[in-house]
Amino acid sequence: MANSLHVKEAVVVKPSEPTPARVLSLSALDSQLFLRFTIEYLLVYKPCPGLDQGTIAARIKAALGRILVPYYPLAGRVRAKSDGSSLEVVCRAQGALFIEAVCDNAINEFDKAPRYVSQWRKLLSFHVADVLQGSPLLVIQLTWLKDGGATLGVGFNHCVCDGLGSTELLNSLAELAMSQSRFSDLKTKPIWDRHLLDPIKPCRSFSLSDAEFNRVTDLCGFLARFANERLIPTSVIFDKRWQNELKRFAASMSLPGESAYTSFEVVSAHVWRSWARALNLPSNQILKLLFSINIRNRVKPSLPSGYYGNAFVLGCAQTTVKNLTEKGLGYASTLIKRAKERVDNEYVRSVIESVSRTRSGPDSVGVLIMSQWSRLGLEKVDFGMGRPVQVGPICSDKYCLILPVQNRTDAVKVMVAIPASGVDKYDYLVKSPYS
Repeated sequence: MANSLHVKEAVVVKPSEPTPARVLSLSALDSQLFLRFTIEYLLVYKPCPGLDQGTIAARIKAALGRILVPYYPLAGRVRAKSDGSSLEVVCRAQGALFIEAVCDNAINEFDKAPRYVSQWRKLLSFHVADVLQGSPLLVIQLTWLKDGGATLGVGFNHCVCDGLGSTELLNSLAELAMSQSRFSDLKTKPIWDRHLLDPIKPCRSFSLSDAEFNRVTDLCGFLARFANERLIPTSVIFDKRWQNELKRFAASMSLPGESAYTSFEVVSAHVWRSWARALNLPSNQILKLLFSINIRNRVKPSLPSGYYGNAFVLGCAQTTVKNLTEKGLGYASTLIKRAKERVDNEYVRSVIESVSRTRSGPDSVGVLIMSQWSRLGLEKVDFGMGRPVQVGPICSDKYCLILPVQNRTDAVKVMVAIPASGVDKYDYLVKSPYS
């Protein structure tokens, strides 16, 4: 763990050229209560012979100043509108935070899941507890390891961008750092246009009573268990062969016409069932799997390329513990597949209308939240140190992440923290394809 970490520099980096001074409204999706936190990435880079650390740090810092010209809202600060209806960004070129540090960790320490959830906390040492209190919207920490490797800890205010948007910015930042080019040469041009995801009236009535927003009775002290019991991080890699086995197994248990499952559907279903069985929950407890669905091409008209705001809604698969654990992998995979299929333009517009009107958010009882980072492009971020050998979160949590695996485009790594009393059972079940 990062017992000894020394900060060499901590500086606020402002846009390298003048940027507009204005107040920009965030969308109804951006303003949701459950997005008021920081997305925190940890990218790990192996030692690179002959690398000049000072040059790399200087390039990243200079590129950050340049990227904040087209992405100038990320140099601003988020606040609530005076009427409390939504959020807005005050753009006055306040800047982003860049930190350079050194620590006594070695790169091989990142090969396995962390021993406890906050083991790598110091690798993004500026932690934002409340994103509406005037903190920087973007924080980058470059930490040099004792063996010459490095980590890049990155924190984005989730109100301003989603996973795809933040990753596009990171890859553009790396592009500027590597080429020393101008922001006008970027392959992807950032688009603000948050009004595209504001409520449109009239909107067809759509019941969300069976989706993520309905409340579930806590029959087993679910919330207290996750709050009071120590969580243990876990990770498991699903290679192509294993994913295909899960697909065949799910198909063998499904009705005709419901057997063509994606890797995401079967891996998510298998992890969800393993998680539920490991927790020994009562059979009548309602469980939900919530997962983000990119809506850039599901809304009409499609969102423009370069849109970096929150452009996702939550898909929701819901059932009882009894059905999830007894009906098998095909049943769970079908629930996930149907939850994805129901998200069309009208569904998205109804979610937007609902969250803007009621400020409702997803329930927490019996919920496993899954986020697919393996499709974001984080594994491509190269600042001159090569591509990262590990991609993951700063802190492991009860949220389940599907992560990329270096040089294995057909494999994914699943990370989730499990209550200590169930971690051994979960580890056994999730590594058993036919459980």
